[in-house]
Amino acid sequence: MAYGDPGRGVDETSAAMLEALFTRSPVGLHLLDPQLRVVRLNTAAPALRGVSAQDMTGRPVRDVYRMVEGNDLETLLRRVLETGETLWQQLVRARTRDDPPEERCFEATAIRLEGRRGEVLGLAITAVDVTERERARSRARVLDAVRRSVGRTLDPVVSGEELVGALVPAFADIAVVEVVDSVLRGDEPPPAPLPPGTPLMRTAFRSGQVYPTQALPVGDVRRLPGPTPFTQALSDLRPRVVPLSPSTLWMPADPARANAMVASESHTLLVVPLALRGTVLGLVSLYRAGDSPPFDAGDRQLAVELAAHMALCVDNARRYVREHTIAATVQRQLLPRRPEAHTSLDTAYLSVTGGDPGAWYDTISLSGARTALVVGNVSGRGMNAAATMGQLRTVVRSLAAFDLAPDELLARLHDTAAELAFERASLPPGDPLRREALTADCVYAVHDALTGTCVLATAGHLAPVLVRPDRTVTVPDAPAGPPLGMAESAPFATAEFAVPAGSVLVFTSDPTLTRYLAESPGPLRAAPDYAERPLQELCDAIVYALPDGLGAGDAAVIVARTHAFPPDSCASWRLDGDDGAVATARTRVRKQLAAWDVDDETAFETQVIVSELVTNALRYGEPPIEVRLIHDRTLTCEVHDSGRAAPHLRHARVADEGGRGLYVAAQLAQAWGVRYTNTGKTVWTEQSLGDTR
Repeated sequence: MAYGDPGRGVDETSAAMLEALFTRSPVGLHLLDPQLRVVRLNTAAPALRGVSAQDMTGRPVRDVYRMVEGNDLETLLRRVLETGETLWQQLVRARTRDDPPEERCFEATAIRLEGRRGEVLGLAITAVDVTERERARSRARVLDAVRRSVGRTLDPVVSGEELVGALVPAFADIAVVEVVDSVLRGDEPPPAPLPPGTPLMRTAFRSGQVYPTQALPVGDVRRLPGPTPFTQALSDLRPRVVPLSPSTLWMPADPARANAMVASESHTLLVVPLALRGTVLGLVSLYRAGDSPPFDAGDRQLAVELAAHMALCVDNARRYVREHTIAATVQRQLLPRRPEAHTSLDTAYLSVTGGDPGAWYDTISLSGARTALVVGNVSGRGMNAAATMGQLRTVVRSLAAFDLAPDELLARLHDTAAELAFERASLPPGDPLRREALTADCVYAVHDALTGTCVLATAGHLAPVLVRPDRTVTVPDAPAGPPLGMAESAPFATAEFAVPAGSVLVFTSDPTLTRYLAESPGPLRAAPDYAERPLQELCDAIVYALPDGLGAGDAAVIVARTHAFPPDSCASWRLDGDDGAVATARTRVRKQLAAWDVDDETAFETQVIVSELVTNALRYGEPPIEVRLIHDRTLTCEVHDSGRAAPHLRHARVADEGGRGLYVAAQLAQAWGVRYTNTGKTVWTEQSLGDTR
């Protein structure tokens, strides 16, 4: 190089640099004329795979590169020629001239070349092969999509559908998920290798083809024939990338799958076991067909990560199904199997499937032709909720036997729930149940068939829906007390409302469901003929009318229809407070029992009971005194007075002249008790009628 001629040195350096770019640069370099024909390519140009530069020179760029559909490179290059704006790092996809062709990704930059006078000479294009980078990004997107969308529910079938939805067409053309059938039922997964003959259920299938071909329908349960790549993967728990062709040796062992593979033109299979801690949960089978590239080592590694995530989802669902099944079984054993029979009240339960094991319902026969209706819901899930529900239901039944008013009963139930909550808070710090608060909602209502009223108290926001015979639908205004088990203790209040004969009461453990039934135009308002329609049909109509998200399977529901109590099955008399009151009561009772055709032995015992109870009312109570007989499923005898003194059973000594009245009545009766009201107290007894009715 001569120091006196700097221009010549620059020209020689530029020429040397240009030659180096076209012979040794790792970046693909192309020179195009204004008609987008190839003038020159360097050795790194993607178009030179398997061909010479002379074969490509002079050809239009659209013939040099076979672009994938949707990548119109020629249009982009013409825009650069027209505007002079550089096209920076445009991602394009093209198929190579290899056999078979391979789709690859390139990052292209195009610059317009201009002469000294500004004339357009053509384009300079650089192309960098970024296929592996883009494949890695694509795999990362697939993995992220699977982690975000798969396992949002504790349902293995739904998880399988979410998985195939995330993989097709982003990662595979066809995806199949199969799960060991016993795992779907919550059983422990079998250890590898999978025992021969173990049935699997096909839980999900997805294909990107217009007319997909399935070897087996979704929901099919059968064992895998073998030996095949599927059975081998379940034996050694290793993934496999398997090339497919009609002549593959193992295909005759599983003709159904072989025919589906041929029909779908699948050329590569990637089979990955769903395994966890050496046990087998199922299998994921992925296929690529048509022009899709075969699975490679990177795809196989990604499939392993996807299968690991799916296996965790299936195992979590299995554990939930197992706990759910146990909790549902416990719940079924703790709840009444069928409603009790009541003379003036028909009841039916909606089937509780165990979706909410803390929900419970109950109907309890009380004295005086009354019926208690109870619905509640314990917070939490699983066995703990079911066990707590059983405890509270037992306490309610025990307290109901004391004829407590609804507000008093809930106050005592609240104390019990608070004690259970304290015991839970005292568990060891490592026990997860300690961190789970114990609260419960409950409604306790007492329907009185003789007065046609209902008295209730609520803990939480539970109230019944009342449908009167004229089809008006209301929710009684019942003051909401605090949820059971809460630290604060507020008094509970009662609400009383009329329930005409022929009305329907619907109690639910879900306030949202109650609100829907009260406000929607159906099914309660649209139900025909409440008086005659079977209650179970009304229950079914309620279920059918519920929108998604308000399924009755997650709520305890009682549907009750009231009837008028037969007027000839009840008799009452008011007695004067004189010495002849006892004899008068015996005479009237004897005549009434004869009219009811009650046997002589029961009639005699009833007269003795009435004599003792009236005598006690005269001695220790306050007038007025009233006697009432109720001829229902049992024979009930009630003596009411205005006094508030609490009678108690005592065992009189041999020398005592009195003190045996209540003891004698208790011995003759099947059950007895005391019920307090605003006007005094009622002492009652119940006697079995045997076969007289």
